[in-house]
Amino acid sequence: MRLAFEVTDHFLVPKHVLLSKKDIEEFTAKTGIKTEELPLIPESDPAIKPLKAEAGDIVKIIRFSRTAGKSIYYRRVV
Repeated sequence: MRLAFEVTDHFLVPKHVLLSKKDIEEFTAKTGIKTEELPLIPESDPAIKPLKAEAGDIVKIIRFSRTAGKSIYYRRVV
């Protein structure tokens, strides 16, 4: 019997947040970065599956490090 494992509960998986349309507009206005210029993350990535993200959505990834503190990354879902 195989037990279910929720990958997002693992301590090595950073927090993933699906951005709303308003958040995307604010991000692009603030940074001047077009969504097409963002690094890609596949829809099939286990960390974003629970978000039900679709192609074109933007995911904010929040990573924590003892040396760097908090780092935020953005990825476009393909």
